[in-house]
Amino acid sequence: MTRYERVPEPHEVSHYPDDEIDLRELFVTLWQGKWIIVATTILFAAAGVFYALSKPNIYQASVLLAPAQNEGNPSGISGQLGGLASLAGINLGGGGSNKTIMAKEVLQSRAFLTDFIHRHNLSVPLMATEAWNMKSQSWVTDPEIYNVETAEWLQDDQGESLKPTDWDMVKKFRDGHLSISEDKETGMLTVKLKSLSPPVAKEWADLLVKDINEHMREQDVQEAEARIAFLEEKLNETNVAGMQQVFYQLIESETRTVMLANAQNEYVFKTVDPAVVPQEKSEPNRALIAILAVMLGGMLGVFTVFVRAFIRSGKQESNEGNE
Repeated sequence: MTRYERVPEPHEVSHYPDDEIDLRELFVTLWQGKWIIVATTILFAAAGVFYALSKPNIYQASVLLAPAQNEGNPSGISGQLGGLASLAGINLGGGGSNKTIMAKEVLQSRAFLTDFIHRHNLSVPLMATEAWNMKSQSWVTDPEIYNVETAEWLQDDQGESLKPTDWDMVKKFRDGHLSISEDKETGMLTVKLKSLSPPVAKEWADLLVKDINEHMREQDVQEAEARIAFLEEKLNETNVAGMQQVFYQLIESETRTVMLANAQNEYVFKTVDPAVVPQEKSEPNRALIAILAVMLGGMLGVFTVFVRAFIRSGKQESNEGNE
C-alpha cells in the first residue's frame, strides 16, 4: 500500500511560535526582575526629590500694559509731511509711526538692556548672588565671585577677572528673568520678571516699564528738537513769506510734540495692571520633577530587565548550539 504525504491546503497558514510575542513570558521576565525595577525607580525618585529640593524658589511679577499713543498721531516726519500736504490741500491720512511696536523691540534690545542694568547697578544681583535672605531682605552673595567688603569682582584660577561682560549680563537677564508676550487681538503687552526675591521681581518690572517710557520720550523729544533747530535755520535763510509760513507751522507742530511728550508720564505704555510683590513661587514645580524622575527610573528599570533577559537567552541558545 502506497503511502502519500499530506500536502497542506493553500488556505492553511503555518504558525511560527518563535515570531510571536508571548505576553506570559514577558510578564514572567518582568516579575523575575521586579527588584531591579523597584531599586532603579527608588534610586531615581530619591535623586529627583533631592534635585527638586535643592532648587531655590523663583518668584514672578507681571505687569499688563496697553498702548498709550494713537497709531495715527501725526508726529515726527510723517506729521511734517501731513502738515505740508494740508497746506497744499492734499489729504495724506494718518501716517504716524507705530511707537508701540518700536518700543516693544527696544525693550528687548541689547543696547537698552545693557543701559538698564548699568543704570540701576544690577550686575551684582544678576550675576553674583546665590540666594535671597527672607529675614533680612537682602541678597546672599557668592563669596567666590564677588567681595562685598571691597566691592570688587574676584579672579579665577588663571588670574582672569570674574567680572561679567555686557553680553553675559544681557543674556542672563533675557534667558533667566525677562519674558514678554503680546495679545494680538487687544494689543496688550504682558511683561514678566523672575527673581529669587519677590520684592526685587516687582521692583525690576516697575523700573523696566518706567525706563522704556522715559527712553522713548527722550528719543522723540531729541528728534523733535533737532528738527526744530533745522527748521529755524532754514527759516533764517529764506525771505519768501510763503515758505516762512510753512516753516512756522512746522516749528509749531514740532514744539507741540515736545510739549505733549514732556507732559505724559506714561508716554508709550500705559499700565493697566501694575506689578505686585508675588506671594507664591512660580518655579520650580517640585511635584512634577519627582513624578518625572519616578517615570524615568521605572522605564530604565524595565529596559534593564529586558536587556538582561535578552543577553541570557542569547547565551543559552549559544550553549545549546555548541552541544
